[in-house]
Amino acid sequence: MSDSSPLPPVRLTSEAELARDALAAPLLSRAARLARWASEDTRVAAGGELVEEQLPGAAAELGLTGDDAAAFAAEAWRVAVDTGLVEIVDEEEGTVATGADLALLTSGAPQDVLAVWLAALDTVLADASVPDLDDLDDLDDLVGAMDEGGEVDFSQLDWDPEAEAEFLDGVLGNLYLLTVSEDGADDGPVPLPALAASMIVPDDMGEPTNDVLEQVSDAMMRLDDQFRLLEPVGLVEFQPVDEALMADADEAEDPAAPLDDTDVSRYGMVRLTPLGLYGLRARFLEAGFDAPAVGDLADKGADALLDGTSSFPPAAAQAETEQWLARREPLASARELLAAARGTDSGAPLRRLRCQQALSLVGMEAEPALREVLDDAELGGLARVWLSEHGAAGVPAPSEAMVFWLTIDTVAAQLAAEGNSAELQGLVEGLAQQHGGFFATAWRVDHPATPEVLEAMGRLHPDKKVAKEARKAAFKARSQQGG
Repeated sequence: MSDSSPLPPVRLTSEAELARDALAAPLLSRAARLARWASEDTRVAAGGELVEEQLPGAAAELGLTGDDAAAFAAEAWRVAVDTGLVEIVDEEEGTVATGADLALLTSGAPQDVLAVWLAALDTVLADASVPDLDDLDDLDDLVGAMDEGGEVDFSQLDWDPEAEAEFLDGVLGNLYLLTVSEDGADDGPVPLPALAASMIVPDDMGEPTNDVLEQVSDAMMRLDDQFRLLEPVGLVEFQPVDEALMADADEAEDPAAPLDDTDVSRYGMVRLTPLGLYGLRARFLEAGFDAPAVGDLADKGADALLDGTSSFPPAAAQAETEQWLARREPLASARELLAAARGTDSGAPLRRLRCQQALSLVGMEAEPALREVLDDAELGGLARVWLSEHGAAGVPAPSEAMVFWLTIDTVAAQLAAEGNSAELQGLVEGLAQQHGGFFATAWRVDHPATPEVLEAMGRLHPDKKVAKEARKAAFKARSQQGG
């Protein structure tokens, strides 16, 4: 992902709902319970982790049993320390006290709760990028990688922490894009093999090689471990890989091969939660990405709305516009939208298209604002369309010059919004067919985008003769404009 182009807008639930989800996340809930359990008798080691003899008591406090109880308790304690729910009072003595941030979980605002949860998420993501030492094949390699203090030097284990973190960030970025894109996952779970393949298989690769398929399989199993860690913090809902497949991997089907719905679920399914969407967006914003959320523009001016929604998919643009209109009176909002739609810059046609779409959501209360711009060179055509569609009486017929200007403006907006889409090709064919001698007049239209539009029509029209006429008209238009 590039931080120069905006991500698709995400629809977030309210902060109050997100805060409730954060408090209900098992890992943060456990961390809070341990913070309340801690006392002056609680002892920690030099790194802030509970000393070994304290782990059974912490596990019992959390109601954990079984072989993994101590590990789960240690993880919850680490989150409590990292989020400020517990504070280290004396490092030498290893004493602790309840942290000031613990009160935020009960008496803080939703934003305070979410700030604590984001800190917990950072801890878990860092943990998820560390290899599982229990999975190392060679114990001698592990012992050889330890320094004099008993700490593991992961560089000697052929492990690159930055590469691991980047891989996980990339996977989560792809999952975010699939979730928020209108043609993406549609709120459904994403198969783990598909997510792994999105990081491994090149876009231009036809049939993956055996080596690539093996990499996808390895990445899938790595993601299985990582999502198991990320689920308790509330980032994802995760259905792990079927253990029967892992136990008999030699007989398992190729995870990158086409699978039916029953089979693919056995290879793991993952979905971002509403809290997960919030958390990843917060991380993207912190990293400098443009990661909009529907509702961001509701309290801004019409110019910000029209410019801001220019890159939004249609459904998101409508949702954003509906929120903007809900805060304003219809007539005043129509006047503000029309004023913001004016301009001769390259972004103006798309602003006018978004303005037209926004005005379609406003009732007849806006009629006076549309009648006020009937004689406006840039807005008169748009106003006539709106008034006619709303059944208004006495709408003056547009001049031929206004019709052609509006046509060029509309095609320019579609080009900016969709590029060379099938819909635009259909529009181009229809224009050339309905208007005899269209290009003989169109090149004279006094619109900054006339040459660009005519060039696009020549590029898109399937009839070679018509396309040639369009290119000639584009040349005349460019010469007329001195370009």
